[in-house]
Amino acid sequence: MIISDKIEKALAVLPHKPGVYLMHDSTGRVIYVGKAKNLNNRVHSYFRASGRHSVKVEALVSHVEDLETIMTDSEIEALILECNLIKKYRPRYNIMLRDDKTYPYLKITLQEEFPRMYITRRVVKDGGKYYGPYPDVGALRSTMKLLRSLFPVRNCRNMNQERPCLQYHIKRCLAPCAGKISRDAYGELIKAIGLVLDGKTQELRRNLKQSMQEAAENYEFEQAARYRDQLQAVNRLEESQKAVLEGGDMDVVGYAEDDFNVCLQVFFVRGGKLIGRKDFMLPAEKEEEADIIAAFLKQYYNAEDIFLPKEILVSCLPGEEDLALLQQWLSEKAERKVTVTTPRRGDKAKLMQLACDNARKLIQEKERKGKMQQLTDEEAAEELQRIVGCDRPLARMDCFDISHNQGSETVSSMVVFRYGAPSKKDYRRFKLQSTEGKPDDFKSMQETVYRRYKDYEDLPDLIIIDGGKGQLNAALHVIRGLGLDIQVISLAEKNEEIFLEGQSESIYLERESPALHVIQHIRDEAHRFAITYHRKRLRKKNLVSVLDKIEGIGPARRKALWKAFSTLEAMKQATEEELAAVEGMNKPAAHTLYEFFRSDIVKKNDMIGKP
Repeated sequence: MIISDKIEKALAVLPHKPGVYLMHDSTGRVIYVGKAKNLNNRVHSYFRASGRHSVKVEALVSHVEDLETIMTDSEIEALILECNLIKKYRPRYNIMLRDDKTYPYLKITLQEEFPRMYITRRVVKDGGKYYGPYPDVGALRSTMKLLRSLFPVRNCRNMNQERPCLQYHIKRCLAPCAGKISRDAYGELIKAIGLVLDGKTQELRRNLKQSMQEAAENYEFEQAARYRDQLQAVNRLEESQKAVLEGGDMDVVGYAEDDFNVCLQVFFVRGGKLIGRKDFMLPAEKEEEADIIAAFLKQYYNAEDIFLPKEILVSCLPGEEDLALLQQWLSEKAERKVTVTTPRRGDKAKLMQLACDNARKLIQEKERKGKMQQLTDEEAAEELQRIVGCDRPLARMDCFDISHNQGSETVSSMVVFRYGAPSKKDYRRFKLQSTEGKPDDFKSMQETVYRRYKDYEDLPDLIIIDGGKGQLNAALHVIRGLGLDIQVISLAEKNEEIFLEGQSESIYLERESPALHVIQHIRDEAHRFAITYHRKRLRKKNLVSVLDKIEGIGPARRKALWKAFSTLEAMKQATEEELAAVEGMNKPAAHTLYEFFRSDIVKKNDMIGKP
């Protein structure tokens, strides 16, 4: 193994202490991050001449041009730093999770005199109680809808009401704001919701049955009927959430692999009930199963607002030292003991086997769909090539779309399909200048294609324009003016008709035509990409215009608020504590912003919720 002078000098001064090492390529980019109990021994092991190195390690070492180390006081500190650096740099040779989204929780604001419940993705230590996470937001919304019908607690953000609102009159709230229910009676409702979410429905059923009987004995038949309906609803909810294990909260991580993919299937068990699952696909790189699972646990549970159960079941345990370190880190993060184990028998082992079977099934399904999609894409490309009269295979197709609101914030998109599949790294979006303030789709399309093709970079085999004959001719005027000999077509959405250059009559394809399907797919993707960018710009514009009116909210705070909440509606729904938690904010500014969103100015001008 040939080692450069720069690497040899870095190896010569490595300390015999715990820490983190970063490997850089020739461009200075971080391509691998690792931790070590002894930096000297661990890093040297990569550069020893040995036939035991995996293909991945050999490829990594061949690209390393520089080393950087960060010493820490302990191995646990090195583990935490490694997790954060992997999240920051996303190095090429580290095992990476592609799905890092947060899951929703159901929150009950126990810190308030009359608590309310709502769905949130932000976990804040403010005295509220959180249930979840729920991977299936649809199921969570259904659960909350049922709970609201059973227990009509308030859903307003403040109780500054002189009289009950509409929610009270349609029997969706008991109007604690107007004193229609006592604090103790309201607390019983909150307690009942907690019993349902904690899975302690037996006690709740007993209480409801007793209350129903007492109401009937007192000839309060309407009240008795309400208790009966609640009891039936609780029974239905319990039937849909049968317990799979005796015990509390745990995550079950199943594992499966083939020659091309690794799948990790996570089952979420809360209160002994399986509430959902989530899968993660990784490219197979001939890593050991234990190493992949250890890397997964470190990345998955490193998120700030991820729920940490008391027990994590895995199909294969990391080594003893790594396992002890991992459990120590997880326990410190959760502020209680967290164990990582592999079940060998009983219900837990059966559930683990089920998770692994599901992971294996997902890999098989992906392989099957991939083969079918490959055949479909090839057929569609060949048919489309024949229809448009192109003399070469359609290896790359570019599609353009325009989006604006009466000429305001006019943008355009370009999406790229390679061999019939989206190539998102090639997508481009444009903020148009020539037509800002005046709607002109033809001129907008001309500016877009000119900016894209003026430098002749990576030319496609086919250009698709979203629109009719007018948009096609506008684009052709620029494309031919640039001297480009590329086939150009357009697809009009109304009748799904295709227009070709130099032909007055449009072409209609059969509804089941693979060629039509692929054109519709790329057109719809261009439309989605354009309208998403357009809405983002409008939201940002509205955010700045609203926040400009608030004293104490300057450019830095506006930027931080936009980064934290993304939308005006999310900001409006945030509590004062959540607003104050944003970087650069403080309690007075958060209070001012919170009150502003509830002022008559905002309501009358209807600033909130506009796209």
